[in-house]
Amino acid sequence: MAPNEPAEPERQRLARFVRPYTLTAGRTKATVHLPLEATLRRLPFDVHPDLTTGARRVLETCDARSVAEVASFTSMPIGVIRVLLSDLVSQGFVQVQETLAEDSPIYDRIALIERTLSALRAY
Repeated sequence: MAPNEPAEPERQRLARFVRPYTLTAGRTKATVHLPLEATLRRLPFDVHPDLTTGARRVLETCDARSVAEVASFTSMPIGVIRVLLSDLVSQGFVQVQETLAEDSPIYDRIALIERTLSALRAY
């Protein structure tokens, strides 16, 4: 082993790291509005071979969870989750359930975010 070469376990760990932009094909903007607290419902589907591994992982995780919870459970950045989820919503695999109306008072929104954060901390 050369002096600058990482040890074998370190090399394996580095090889498993995937840059976030590769999961989204370089895209950074979601096409669907996805608030962190929005609850997701997985719709009945047959697994399609054209879904990426990342999209399948998100799809398996998202039923009855919020966008923030999916990011936590999959250990993916929230931006990546939003892009992948927006793809899944557009393809008819996932439905976004609104948690609050657009004109909801700010204190309702704050309470919802606090409940979401509390649930995330519990995991």
